[in-house]
Amino acid sequence: MMRKYSLTLLAAAAVALAASQTASAADLGPVRRAPPPAAPAYVPPPVFNWTGFYIGGNLGVAWTHADVTDTFGNSFSNSQQAVFTGGGQVGANYQWNWLVLGVEADFDWLANNHNSTNALSTPIGALQLSFNDRWITTVTGRVGYAWNNWLIYGKGGWGWAGVNNPTLTNVNTGGSISISNSNSNDGPVGGVGVEWAFAPNWTAKLEYDRLFLNDSNFTGPVFGENINISNRDVQTVTVGVNYLFNWH
Repeated sequence: MMRKYSLTLLAAAAVALAASQTASAADLGPVRRAPPPAAPAYVPPPVFNWTGFYIGGNLGVAWTHADVTDTFGNSFSNSQQAVFTGGGQVGANYQWNWLVLGVEADFDWLANNHNSTNALSTPIGALQLSFNDRWITTVTGRVGYAWNNWLIYGKGGWGWAGVNNPTLTNVNTGGSISISNSNSNDGPVGGVGVEWAFAPNWTAKLEYDRLFLNDSNFTGPVFGENINISNRDVQTVTVGVNYLFNWH
C-alpha cells in the first residue's frame, strides 16, 4: 500500500514539474536576436562657395595685330604668330545664390621679340618698323554663373601694354634708329572663361582675353614723315590655377 502511494506522489510531482517548465517557457517566449546596426546616413558633400580672395598663376599663348600707314603711302596689316605668355593674377569673389561678382588684376610677360612690319618704301631705301610688346597688365570686373563647383564668367575693364620704343631699321644697310615713344599703350579689355573647383580651395581655369590698345602716331626721324599704328590688339588664351581663401 505504501509503495503504491509513493509511486502516485512521484507521478504527481513529475507532472507538476513538467507543467511548471512549460509555463516558464511560455512566459519567456521565443529568443530574439539583436537587430543589425543601421547603415550610416548619406551626407551629401557641401555645395562649393566661390566667395573669397584668391591668388594664382597662368600660362598660355598670345597674338598681336596692328595696321600701319605712313605719309609715303605705305599701308598694311601686321599680325604675329602665337607667342608664349605667362604670369599671375589676384582677385576676390562674392557669391549670391548662383551669381558671382568679383574683381581681378593680372600681369603677364610676352615673348614678343619679332613684331616687325613689312619694309616701308622711303627716299633713302626700305625701312622696317619694329614695335615689340613686352608685357600686359589688366584690371577687370568679373560676373559669372556658378553651378556648384563650376563657374562660367565674363570680364571687362582696362589694360596696359609695355611696348619698347619703335625702331626703324634700314633693310639694306642694317642701321637702325629708335623713335621716342610718348604714346600711351592702354585700352579696354574683355574676356570670357570657365573655372572648375577640383578641391576645397583649388580651382583651374581656361580663359580668352582681348586687349584693344589705343592708336599710336610717330614722327619719323629722317624726313619727319608721320607713321600711324592703329587697330592694335593683343589676344591671349591661357590656363591657370588659383588658390581660394574662403571667407565663409
